[in-house]
Amino acid sequence: MRALVVAERDSKTIRAGSYSAAACAQSIVAQNDGSIELLIVGFGVENLAQTAASFAPVLVADHELLAAPVADRYAAVIADVVQARGIDLVAAASTTFARDIVGRAAGLLGGAMASDVVGHEFRDGRLLLRRPMYAGAVVATVTLTGHPHIITVRPSAYSPIKPSPTPFEVHKLSLDEAKLVSRVVYEGVDSRATTRPDLTEARVVVSGGRAFKNGDEFETYVGRLADRLGGACGCTRALVDSGIAPNELQVGQTGKNVAPELYIALGLSGSVQHLAGMKNSKVIVAVNNDPEAPIFDVAHYGLVADVREAVPQLIDQLNIAPTSSD
Repeated sequence: MRALVVAERDSKTIRAGSYSAAACAQSIVAQNDGSIELLIVGFGVENLAQTAASFAPVLVADHELLAAPVADRYAAVIADVVQARGIDLVAAASTTFARDIVGRAAGLLGGAMASDVVGHEFRDGRLLLRRPMYAGAVVATVTLTGHPHIITVRPSAYSPIKPSPTPFEVHKLSLDEAKLVSRVVYEGVDSRATTRPDLTEARVVVSGGRAFKNGDEFETYVGRLADRLGGACGCTRALVDSGIAPNELQVGQTGKNVAPELYIALGLSGSVQHLAGMKNSKVIVAVNNDPEAPIFDVAHYGLVADVREAVPQLIDQLNIAPTSSD
């Protein structure tokens, strides 16, 4: 079995979720004496390729028309690589990037696809994949009958692949420029600059809900606590709809799925839609002034209190440097 992992990148690095997808693919092919390769698509990505080569052999599709992640161009490259190299399994991290691009590649390939994979096993020679359904209410076990198999993997479900002491080979692909011509024009991305970790990759996520009435208040309580813990900020859909927080911070069924080591829910009730995006977090801490809030049903630790009183006290305690005897 041969696997291709579509790496997601930014201008400086390969996203950590791609290495988790590679770990999943590696585990699958290892049971079939197979191999994996990483595919990096972009322009001027030689340095990224050399970095990625510490983890697996790398294929590089480098062209100025691939500088921006336009779905029809990227999907065409992926499909050509899969067909040319006889790939049996295509994997990528479960992100908006993959939903846009890998899903389109799956359509071009005519394969079978499973998204949001959180586990796998082989039974009677068949690959079985576990994925949440119905807003996370159930975890289904599915098998794919088409070829190739295409999957997206929740990064939190697999630890990233380990680097090798010896770098692997980097192979630059020859591209048919005619296939890269597209009527789609990339205009830009509307995103707020931040030094905080990405929401889907952070070890700590601090999320806010309806308790916060404006952006300054959200930043004062949610942002400050997240910064003190070296974490990312999240929010509910209500805050996005009201313009208090940007869409990229939304956690939930129609937002992002996260499973950090620590999830702190501040002033959010815990609707079914929100719980679908965070209930697999390893430790959940909730602060809410309503003792009947549904968030307490999934929280490992809960505090019935006003977030405006509790959060500053918590930040003050975190600001106290531990003594040498601690």
